[in-house]
Amino acid sequence: MTHRPTMNDVARTAGVSLKTVSRVVNGETTVAPDLAARVRAAVQSLDYRPHLGASLLRRRDQHARTIGVLLEDVSHPFSAALHRAIVEEAGLRGAQVLAGILDEGRERDLAVAFDQRQTDGLIVAPMATNQTYLASLRAPIVFVDREATGMAADTVVSTNVAGAAGAVRHLLVQGHRRIAYLGDRRNLTTARDRHRGYLRALGGRAGPVVHDLRDAAAAEGAAIAMLRGPDPPTAIFAARSPITIGVVRALRRLRMENAVALIGFDDFPLADLLDPPVTVVAQDPARMGRTAALALFERIDGEISAPREIRIPTTLIPRGSGELAV
Repeated sequence: MTHRPTMNDVARTAGVSLKTVSRVVNGETTVAPDLAARVRAAVQSLDYRPHLGASLLRRRDQHARTIGVLLEDVSHPFSAALHRAIVEEAGLRGAQVLAGILDEGRERDLAVAFDQRQTDGLIVAPMATNQTYLASLRAPIVFVDREATGMAADTVVSTNVAGAAGAVRHLLVQGHRRIAYLGDRRNLTTARDRHRGYLRALGGRAGPVVHDLRDAAAAEGAAIAMLRGPDPPTAIFAARSPITIGVVRALRRLRMENAVALIGFDDFPLADLLDPPVTVVAQDPARMGRTAALALFERIDGEISAPREIRIPTTLIPRGSGELAV
């Protein structure tokens, strides 16, 4: 990723004032021909491209006040809270937010489209298997929720390994030794980190493990098969909220909700109203969103330090399902 040239860069290269650059770029004819020629030469050498809508929406540093946010599903409570926090933080700076909904196939197309629209920066929750393509974009990029592959940039994530390990240790304290793991797609860094935390806490005594569960229905089926098996687990760690919901359905269907302990990673609506209430490892999406937005605006404003990894702590919330003893 390279620094996107600004009008300030053009002015310095041409040796003229910012106001002169603005007049030339906006097609005004009141600039002396020799000065206009110097500005056009600087624009060409720097490959400077004016922002879309810059005449309507401009800051003193000449950045169009627009950032892009690419998230998996803004209807999901986690993504919605993350998006809301980014919008609020951007609003404090007079910036607007363009949002795009990702899947593995659309990530590249959306990121490139947003960059072509001259957004000042991008916040991306990566889903594709590799983000190397982003290095060719001009806009600063911050990754949120998941780490990227093949692309170094500021990254804001939860303490996934520590949070998962803490959940499994909590189950061990209740006397459980056969603890199952139900997880998300293994191409996602969050899924790999939470599985690593699970293994770390068990110290090699892993119970049944199922990966690549894409939704609650798949998790429900996997949990039923596991619980009906010859050596069923006494506790389950579910690594994502839709998976947790699927496990809850499976336990209720088998009437085992008060017999098998459950801890889910990430909170979800009404988790505290179930019977038993669901113990969760809660993330802080609002703090993650604010932190990602702050990091992006720092990069937009010229911060050139090495890429940072910022980890936002998780919190274990004991409600009942994770405290069922053997």
